[in-house]
Parts: sequence; structure tokens; C-alpha cells
Amino acid sequence: MLSKVISCATFGIEGYVIDVEVDLTTGLPGFTTVGLPDNAVKESKDRVYAAVKNAGFRFPSRKITVNLAPADIKKEGSSFDLPIAVGILAASQSVRSAQLKQHAILGELSLDGSLRPIKGAISVSLAAKACGLEGLIIPRANAREAALVDGINVYGFDNLIGVVAFLNGELDRPATQVNRAEIFSAASNYSVDFAEVKGQHHAKRAIEIAAAGGHNILMIGPPGTGKTMLARRLVTVLPEMSMDEALETTKIHSIAGILNTGDSLLGTRPFRSPHHTISDAGIIGGGHVPKPGEVSLAHNGVLFLDELPEFHKNVLEVLRQPIEDGSVTIGRARITLTYPARFMLAAAMNPCPCGYFTDPYHECRCTPPAIQRYHAKISGPLLDRIDLHIEVPSLKYDELKSTLPSESSDIIRERVNAARKQQLKRFEDTKNMYCNAHMGSKYIRKYCPIDEHSQSLLKAAIQKFGLSARAYDKVLKVARTIADLENGENIKIQHVAEAIQYRSLDKNIWQRF
Repeated sequence: MLSKVISCATFGIEGYVIDVEVDLTTGLPGFTTVGLPDNAVKESKDRVYAAVKNAGFRFPSRKITVNLAPADIKKEGSSFDLPIAVGILAASQSVRSAQLKQHAILGELSLDGSLRPIKGAISVSLAAKACGLEGLIIPRANAREAALVDGINVYGFDNLIGVVAFLNGELDRPATQVNRAEIFSAASNYSVDFAEVKGQHHAKRAIEIAAAGGHNILMIGPPGTGKTMLARRLVTVLPEMSMDEALETTKIHSIAGILNTGDSLLGTRPFRSPHHTISDAGIIGGGHVPKPGEVSLAHNGVLFLDELPEFHKNVLEVLRQPIEDGSVTIGRARITLTYPARFMLAAAMNPCPCGYFTDPYHECRCTPPAIQRYHAKISGPLLDRIDLHIEVPSLKYDELKSTLPSESSDIIRERVNAARKQQLKRFEDTKNMYCNAHMGSKYIRKYCPIDEHSQSLLKAAIQKFGLSARAYDKVLKVARTIADLENGENIKIQHVAEAIQYRSLDKNIWQRF
């Protein structure tokens, strides 16, 4: 007997339909899986056998051949357990085949027949909808996530017995219903706020500018000055996520298998802070079948690199391409995948190896060559891609004991949103450009003209600090953002002057000795 079950798999962050064909023939009992399965798929035969038996069904004592079509695409993961089990039961006439033509089926089976959650539920739900299927049968733990897609019925089950009863018409199970707006609203609250940060007004101003223009930022200061605290609150002043951004971000986290249990939608912008021992594959993505790395998990949010000089040099260098392109392409012998990676880079570092150079309250023990070697760990090309370099000094006692309320993230976000609206209007005729940080040379010349006085100031800064051509562009883009925050149509000399002071590492730091 032959049966066919429709299932789905993921390729990158997109889903596609897979046909699971099961053939039962006479001969010596055996179980063969073809169609480029990986080890997890090959091992499904043992899970399927135990699950079918322990669920109370008769496992056919025949030669079983399972084909996963199309056969030229690598199949991975354990989500094919349930469609294979249903296909075997359908081929042995324990499941009616009428419903199989209208539903995609996915799920990992436990040995007792219960269903475990899968990865990429939103992606496979979109794929099933695109193919015109009526419904999607998946584990109950993934039902709310998959039901975020309109236009397809999602049925969540706890075990194989329930799936079989539903397909045979013995169980009436309503489709999972979710209120996307309600879920999005409930998931859009941050647990931190800028009102908790005391002092550091200069750093807060720089972060507001970075958020308003989508600029990358580097904070330099002694230990304990609040660099990490400021970075963690950067996402709270970015514009609120749209539903499309939330769905795209959720897809990536679901594919990576890090979507928290019970969360069906990410309503807050992601904040990723990998340890400095991370590898280049961990930051960019990799594996035999490439998985998303930290740059993709930070898509639509912030990637924070604490202790920047401590990261391996090759890790920092591979960041240059996704910072520029907003995506990362990972190539392997048999497969090439492109993941989105449009993120804001926030980084923090000490001014020297001991951390206390520039700190008036502690004596620095580092020699000038040691400090120079420390800073040399960060390449010039990477620094050029960071728009704002700011110093975060130690707080004074009066600032620490102050009870005066600080501005909340909501107030700062209002100003950021106003500046972003101007930029959206400015770039409404362009593709994939929605903030000043994305401007190329063509748009910088068009939208960032400056008067003669500003040109003279910028010329003097270039001659004194040796700014590169890319740093010159960065200053103009930051000045454009500062003007937007003031609702100004033209860039003025004070905007250029403020933008220049956010290039701390371009200045000759050795003159301080």
C-alpha cells in the first residue's frame, strides 16, 4: 500500500512543502528512509516504531520505504516523525486518507506517542498557506505561534492518538484562535528603562542620536561607569516594532530554536550580547546546514559587544560585511543561505588594559605601548563603520546620590519617533532605507549639504584627526540626524560640531600622556 502525507521544512528562514511518501510491501520487515535525510531523520524510525506501538496502534510487519520529496534537498530535524507515523498508519489503513490532502503535518514524537515542539512554526505555517492547504497539524506547544498567520487553520495536539482521531473524523477539534493585536501589545513591554540611569547625560544624548538615526555606537570608559546598563536600554528608545518586523524577528528566533516556551510573538526588539569568546561561526552563523548567528538573531534590534578588544580579531572582521549590507550569506559545499542581519551595533570597551586610563579616581598602570596594542586590536575599517565614539566617565558622588528623576525611555522614544518620521518621509521613494545610517554616498550628497562655515570646520577636523572618507560620511550622517531631532530642514554648524565630537577614537589619544 502507498500513502502520501504533506509536510513542511525550512530553508533559511523560509518554509517549503515536503511530500512524505510511505510504501508498504511484502518481504522481510525493514525501514528505509530516502530523500537526503540527516541523522535526526534517519533515527526517526526508532521513535516512530515505539510511538506507534505505545499509542496502541499496530505497527505493520512489512518492508517500509519512506521517501521525502523533493529528494535533492537536504532534510534535517525531527519534525518528520509525525508525518512518517501518520503515513505508515494511512498505508496500513488505520488512518483515512481524505483529510491528508488538505493538511500539512509536522511534529516530533516521544516514545510514548506524545508530541514535542518543533522549530520554525511560523515559517511552515506560511508555506502551508502559500500552497493553498486548508490546515496545519502540529504540536500544541507551537499552535499559537503558527496561528499568527492569517488564512490557515492551525490544529494543536498533544499526542499521536489525538491526531489519528482527528484525521478519522472521530474527534472534533476547533482551530487555534489568537488575537494578534492583543498578543503584540502584551509582548511589547520592556523590563528596563532609562529612568533608572543616573547621570551620564552626554552618553544618553549620544544614544538618543544613535537610536534616531540607526547609527552604530561605541562607548569607552572605566569599569563600572554604566556602559552595559546604557546599552541594555538602547532598545527601549528605538521605534516600536511593526507587526511585520515582529513576525520576521520571531521567524528567525523560531528557526534557531530559542523562542521561549509560551511566547508566540516577539514584540520587543531583540538585544543580543554574546560573550567575547564566541567564534566567527557563532557570530555570523554556520553549521553543516547553516543556522542563524548572533547578527541574525539581533535583526531589527541591537547587537552588543562588551569588552570589544577582547573579541577574536577574525570575529570582529567578519562583522564588517553584515554591518554594511544588512544581511549575511553563508556558503557551504552543497548549500548557500542568506539570513537578514539589519541590526544596530553597540559596543563597549575600557580605555586601556587595566581600565583606568582617563579615570581621575584611579591610577592607570599601563604603559603607552600596552595601551596602543590594546586599541590596535580593533581595526580601522571596523571603527570607520561605527558612527559614534563616546567617552563614559566615572560618576561623581553627587550624581549617584541624586534623587532627581531622569527622563524615561518613553519620553526619549517620542523624540526618536519624530526624527524617524522625517527620515521615512525623506526615503519614501527608496527601497530598504528607513533611517539616516543607511544612506550611501549618493544620498549623502543629496540630503546632507552643509554651508561654508560648516565645511571649514569639517575640513579642520579632517586635517587634525586624519578622518577617513568613510568617517567623513559618518559625521555628515550623524549631523543630519541631530538636525532631524531638532526638526531642522538644514544641517547647521552646531550640528556638525556635535557630530565631530562623537569621533573620540579618531583623536590622538597619546597626547594625553
